[in-house]
Amino acid sequence: MKWLRFEHHGKVVFGTLEGDRVHLHTGDMFDSPSPSGESLPLADIVWLAPCLPGKVIGLWNNFRAAAEKNGWAQPSEPLYFLKSPASVIGHLQPIPVPATYDGRVVYEGELAVVIGRQARAVSVADAPSHILGYCCANDVTALELLQRDPTFPQWTRAKSFDGFGAIGPFIDTDFDPSSAHLRTLVGGRERQNYALSDMFFSPAELVSRISHDMTLEPGDVILCGTSLGVLPMKPGSTVEVVIDGLGTLSNTYG
Repeated sequence: MKWLRFEHHGKVVFGTLEGDRVHLHTGDMFDSPSPSGESLPLADIVWLAPCLPGKVIGLWNNFRAAAEKNGWAQPSEPLYFLKSPASVIGHLQPIPVPATYDGRVVYEGELAVVIGRQARAVSVADAPSHILGYCCANDVTALELLQRDPTFPQWTRAKSFDGFGAIGPFIDTDFDPSSAHLRTLVGGRERQNYALSDMFFSPAELVSRISHDMTLEPGDVILCGTSLGVLPMKPGSTVEVVIDGLGTLSNTYG
């Protein structure tokens, strides 16, 4: 199933996508949602982020190719940071240019894992049962903030400006990331192309390991990290994150 949130006639609703129609549901997407019997043409909706995460967890150095090129050692455990939930936007929503930062801003095409039920200290084998599904993501970063103060790396600030956490267009509950490729296009030009299987830590491993550090709740999002090809964006650039079998997330910067 493909779950999405959207606005229609000023009301925020959610449902499942089948072809070019959206079938509306009531209740809670993460707790026995019920079909309402209504449907809408996809063309009539305004896309929103497919979920409202309580926390967004992003991975650094989770792809072998990037580690090899940059001389990074293979991590012995997931290396992660937190992004503000307020940074989250959906498909076709704009990524604003930060008002308080005028340096380079980079895109990072990534796979996002959406938690479906509470996960606390779960095993790798049990982790998939806690995953609702997957979506595309763009983990936008204010690059020059990261190390601007040598005494305090500013991961949270650099990753958490409004619009810096694009996810969508929907959550696919049937997607298998093991054999898929991700491509990132900027202005129609391919900038990233890598296999999701190149991760050091798979989605199940990430859910398991992180759940031993903190409880993961329904709707929480884990961004699996990115690989080679990260570059700055210019205002006006449209960035598309395309994952085989999962869809295309498109957002314009500025």
